[in-house]
Amino acid sequence: MPTSSTLWLRVGRFMQLGLEGVAGATLFAMMLLTTADVIGRYFFNSPILGTVELTQLMLAAVVFLSLPVVCWREEHVSVDLLDAIFPPRLIWIRQVIVNLIVTGALWVMARRVWALAERAMEWGDVTEFLRIPNGYLIYLISIMLAASALLTLLRAVLYFLEGIRVVERGGPLSPEKGKGGDT
Repeated sequence: MPTSSTLWLRVGRFMQLGLEGVAGATLFAMMLLTTADVIGRYFFNSPILGTVELTQLMLAAVVFLSLPVVCWREEHVSVDLLDAIFPPRLIWIRQVIVNLIVTGALWVMARRVWALAERAMEWGDVTEFLRIPNGYLIYLISIMLAASALLTLLRAVLYFLEGIRVVERGGPLSPEKGKGGDT
């Protein structure tokens, strides 16, 4: 029977693969749509109607479906201005603080975007040409922001636990695990 930490790693890996799979499939569909549109436009003088709208919607979906995985792996763009200031033994404190700030920012954005999704659904907001309801995509964006906030909070907790030595090596600060995102 797997331990609780092994179970969490499996759940995390399943979530990661699921989000990456859906984002990848969406990106592949976007590529196929664009290819079919270009072929139809240039060889048959018959473009696919609504390609621009569908591409915009799929691009937003790809970005926000990828965000939780990026936050968990800490693969976002970062500037290492503070690396020279912090002694190696205090890096965990910096990481806890940074991850808590990011968690707060993501949570505020998730709540605000959820309100925008509710408003879009109430007003019947749809895309201009294909009349696709915008609210569903906005809800997806909000859910992915909230998931990213939760994963970033979990990352902060892991840094804290390893920093106070509750979790021994193998946590986010361990060199064997790289930067901490490999699960």
